Amino acid sequence: MTSSDRIARSAEEWKTALTEEQFQVARCGGTERAFTGEYWNLKDSGMYHCICCDAPLFDSKTKFDSGTGWPSFWDGVTAGAIKTKQDFSYGMARTEIQCARCDAHLGHVFSDGPAPTGQRYCVNSASLRFEKS
Repeated sequence: MTSSDRIARSAEEWKTALTEEQFQVARCGGTERAFTGEYWNLKDSGMYHCICCDAPLFDSKTKFDSGTGWPSFWDGVTAGAIKTKQDFSYGMARTEIQCARCDAHLGHVFSDGPAPTGQRYCVNSASLRFEKS
């Protein structure tokens, strides 16, 4: 990804483009309640895109049932699609995942996922748009 691929908008522009829940999760770092998101139990084949900039982020082939109530994936769609940063909120040390193109908050990644990566990308449905293949 090059700097020309980056998407930057004001908070007001994002508020106009997103629902209130999408804005709170993707732009303000919020979290939807477990087992309430649109995609936590979806088993269809397709691609999950960023709700903000439409960048492809996760392929359904890497989705698995983590039992957590959020969509979980063992890898991103391509190297560089997702970036990470340390999150020390709520008295915890976690690794936040963001869309590399627009900095949308997606969720967190944990090292308790299945093979082959051992990663669990725990993602808010509100941060995603699904495109069935």
